[in-house]
Amino acid sequence: MTHPMKIAIAGCTGRMGLTLVEAVLAAPGVTLVAGSERPGFDENAARALLETVGCKNLFVTSDSDTLAAQADAVIDFTVPAATLAMAEAVAKRGAIHIVGTTGFSPEEQKKLVALATQARIVQSGNFSLGVNVLESLVQKAAKLLDDAYDIEIFEMHHKHKKDAPSGTALMLGEAVAKGRSVALQEKKVLAREGITGERKRGDIGFSVQRGGDVVGVHSVFFAGPGEVLELKHQGFNRDIYAGGAIHAARWAATQKPGLYSMKDVLGL
Repeated sequence: MTHPMKIAIAGCTGRMGLTLVEAVLAAPGVTLVAGSERPGFDENAARALLETVGCKNLFVTSDSDTLAAQADAVIDFTVPAATLAMAEAVAKRGAIHIVGTTGFSPEEQKKLVALATQARIVQSGNFSLGVNVLESLVQKAAKLLDDAYDIEIFEMHHKHKKDAPSGTALMLGEAVAKGRSVALQEKKVLAREGITGERKRGDIGFSVQRGGDVVGVHSVFFAGPGEVLELKHQGFNRDIYAGGAIHAARWAATQKPGLYSMKDVLGL
């Protein structure tokens, strides 16, 4: 790609959207060309929010096809329904779609996979370099420590987060399952209440907390006979996700259509 990569931000005035806007404006070799908002959005309010991160006169639309037509790559940390509509628009152009959206149902995920035959989609529950290294370490630990070690995955996020467990927690759960050569769907325990009985050997437990403005805390505990191993990552700001998403967009520019992860991007 000889010209600077043209990037559009879906949901450009949300918490993550504004972080992405600011990051793209500061990143070398890329240019911010457009943003999207929900239908019926207030143009003046959107303009005011964008100006808080130093962005003026950005083209903002509520139409997925219009947004996709502006850019080489769309970075999308919104909600599943909006992301699928955007994925269809990006696929028509054979462009790049960086998907940080979480909370997809199995059927929604199948639709995204199908659209990756036309688009270059990088999907991750977390675009942080540290989290993706954590994922690799968790998989290795799960393989090395047998099911005498009980595994619990803990996560905490800000009070506005809508899905639980987080996409990152589920990503770590998949890493555990892969390390143990089991199916996460068969082993995960998402809630405990009342008289639950003893923990079943091999279960993969999840714990969720929500509150304040916590960006993201994830821990994986391996509780075995006489010891506990904890692997932990803590995010202090959303810049780590924005930087990873831009890196993924640059990487995808040289790839064929397909569905990729940050493990592919980072060669893990």
